[in-house]
Amino acid sequence: MNTQNARPPLPPFSRETAIQKVRAAEDGWNSRNAERVSLAYTEDSWWRNRSDFLQGRPAIVAFLANKWTREQEYRLIKELWAFENNRIAVRFAYEWHDAAGNWFRSYGNENWEFDEHGLMRFRHASINDVAISAADRKFHWDRSGPRPADHPGLSDLGL
Repeated sequence: MNTQNARPPLPPFSRETAIQKVRAAEDGWNSRNAERVSLAYTEDSWWRNRSDFLQGRPAIVAFLANKWTREQEYRLIKELWAFENNRIAVRFAYEWHDAAGNWFRSYGNENWEFDEHGLMRFRHASINDVAISAADRKFHWDRSGPRPADHPGLSDLGL
């Protein structure tokens, strides 16, 4: 791999660079562009997402495309939990609705491990879904872009 394919910030992470990495991941996922998101992972990246186990960028693209077809109006907030060297732990929540219009907030934790180029090689995600009413939604921004800088984070929202 050449340095053109690096995804800064690179490990080892400081608190500041870990927060930057988390926000970059959040912004990528909020784009709902599976191809774009897959480029943040190594070509042979290994995932556990709930009860799904997958490996490699093509599997990631297929998984995410299917996910965002099912999980409509998807909006995500991630927050740094812990970091050390080339690993980051995050907690997150996202809101979405199904094809019938039922709203959910999904809560979870992820553990990430990065290679020396800043690409994620391992992603372990545990996620739980809670049904909510449309009136209980807390994530309100234009879904065509990232969460605005002034929109509250998880801690600010009491989540």
